[in-house]
Amino acid sequence: MTTMPMTRPTWRTICALDEILPDTGVAALLGDTQVAIFRVGESDEVHALGNRDPFSGANVLARGLIGDLGGVLVVASPVYKQHFSLANGVCLEDAEVSVPVFPVRVFSGAVQLAQPVEYPADTQPRQRLVMIGNGMAGMRVIEELLRIAPERYDITVFGAEPHGNYNRILLSPVLAGEKTVAEIMLHTPEWYAEAGITLHLGEPVTAIDRRKRVVRSAAGREVSYDRLLIATGSRGNRLPIPGAELPGVIAFRDLQDVSLMHAAAEAGQSAVVIGGGLLGLEAAAGLRAQGMAVTVVHGLDVLMERQLDPYAAGLLRRSLEARGIQFVMNAMTVAILGDQHVTGLRFKDGREIPADLVVMAAGIKANIELAKAAGLQCAHGIVVDDTMQSFDPRVYAVGECAQHRNRVYGLVAPLWEQARVCATHLAGSGHLRYQGSLTATRLKVTGIELYSAGELSLVSGSEELCFRDPEVGVYKRLLLRDQRIVGVLLYGDARDANWYQELMAGRVDVSLFRDVLLFGPGHVANGVPTRQPPSSVPTP
Repeated sequence: MTTMPMTRPTWRTICALDEILPDTGVAALLGDTQVAIFRVGESDEVHALGNRDPFSGANVLARGLIGDLGGVLVVASPVYKQHFSLANGVCLEDAEVSVPVFPVRVFSGAVQLAQPVEYPADTQPRQRLVMIGNGMAGMRVIEELLRIAPERYDITVFGAEPHGNYNRILLSPVLAGEKTVAEIMLHTPEWYAEAGITLHLGEPVTAIDRRKRVVRSAAGREVSYDRLLIATGSRGNRLPIPGAELPGVIAFRDLQDVSLMHAAAEAGQSAVVIGGGLLGLEAAAGLRAQGMAVTVVHGLDVLMERQLDPYAAGLLRRSLEARGIQFVMNAMTVAILGDQHVTGLRFKDGREIPADLVVMAAGIKANIELAKAAGLQCAHGIVVDDTMQSFDPRVYAVGECAQHRNRVYGLVAPLWEQARVCATHLAGSGHLRYQGSLTATRLKVTGIELYSAGELSLVSGSEELCFRDPEVGVYKRLLLRDQRIVGVLLYGDARDANWYQELMAGRVDVSLFRDVLLFGPGHVANGVPTRQPPSSVPTP
């Protein structure tokens, strides 16, 4: 077997720095990919993004103008005018949309792009990559890998579910009847076949033999690997109480759960959701939209207590109550009632309420049993380093099953960042490091705008800026420390959420436009105020 040499990124000279006019871009071809390279002002600061505008499908971003949008360096698409961060490629108008970011530098007056090293065919045999799990995080790695090193691996994917990869973030709209399963499908079985990927659906892996470098599936299939990627995700946390295993008690994690909820709704049954966090409230809203009588049971007196303060939680509760959802707060469930099927719940104080369906949404647990049985180091998740590599250098982990610097992430933005780093290292051009993520929460309930990121509690050394308009149901709260945003809470109007997140992630000094900070980027240009706060609203 050929031993591969250790490599560093190969830098390809594109043009002289002076050939790029200040605050504009040029397009270059890197393999089969168009890359847009931008120069910031007359400096030697350069950034590189994929040239394809994801909204129009056209390779036009290099023609866009760059500038400062409220402290965030962006390029404006010349087609539909969306703004993309030069730092991470994320669209400021829609955080779930992004363009690829490419390593770029200025060296001896020349602009250079990094590209994966290509080896002659006789020194670079195709290796075997096996991925356990067919979810969003793992498939994002595969997508990136096919883009930067399409010939490096023969890829095999095992999925426990009988479906292709779908967008789990959109399960709530499917439950509410606002989207179909087909509309949230990201990769159909045909896509895998066209990409040359061997796919085993409905066939979970049951064992990993690290010594032999083999995985075994529930169907008895054995597949060897040179690199193994574990992306097994997480599952709903079932409370350890009597009746938790009764028929009619489910989680809200996959398409099968949604199907069971739809069947219960068609039968005109009543539902109880245990847990007033993000997932529980999305489930409750979806069930109510299907016509079910829904009660949310929460152990505290504040909904989404990790993301909301009492005032915002009160606004949210009143909005959901107006939709017909009932709440039982400060209630501890001690038993689920029923013999052959769930019939109700009992609380610690002795009260009981009826239920034909119980949805447990009281947190999640990483699926790490397979990794633990294989001898990998695990805590709350599979422990990985900044390259997403586990204790075993041949094994990587991403997504909700991975634990990085003592944190397990369950939101999509961190998973995308992990996937990009993991793919570069699997491709043999590992020049990126994952250093953790700033997490942000959005409630996916139609008609309710809610965004929360960063710190929530006011502590010594921090200050808050607040705006409240009870008549229209708008509440904005920013936490600042040393003139930098450390926390954002928006209810009723979250249009500027991405701007605030960019300011917070970039630790931008907001002192020059602090007085208009609550009123969004339309009042700021190049880091200074352009307009005064609305006259009808006092400056915070």
